Amino acid sequence: MSRLTALSIAVALFAAAATPALAQNAGQIASVKRGGSCAGCNLFQGDFSGLEARGLNLSGARLRQADLSLSVMNRTRFSNADLRDVEAYGGVFSGSNFSGADLTNASFVGAYLQGASFSGANLTGTNLSGADLSRATGLTQSRLNRACGDSSTILSGNLRIPAC
Repeated sequence: MSRLTALSIAVALFAAAATPALAQNAGQIASVKRGGSCAGCNLFQGDFSGLEARGLNLSGARLRQADLSLSVMNRTRFSNADLRDVEAYGGVFSGSNFSGADLTNASFVGAYLQGASFSGANLTGTNLSGADLSRATGLTQSRLNRACGDSSTILSGNLRIPAC
């Protein structure tokens, strides 16, 4: 192999390593902001604050560190999505499906989650202070023990949540 070929390969490998493998996809983020579904999309750190789009399919999407604050996304499918470190302060997600989603360290402070589904969701470190989870399904005491809330968190039945 010539020195030029070896150098070309080294430069290509360096460039590939320097490029974030999981960077956000601006086109996909823009599509969702226009109200489009985007199952499996890379929406990493997307700003969806104040978005009003109901019934979207974001199943399997990577929404890690996204901002969903004050958004209205009723009946949206977030099943199996990566929602780690999401900020969803005051968001409205009634009837949405979070089944199998990873909500680790997400903040749903003051969010409306009535009738939402959480079957198999990871709630480790999720802040649900002031959230309304009335009629939510798939919540178990062991799942809630990994999350936190406050005295204004609304839960169905005899479920309890540790204080933040």
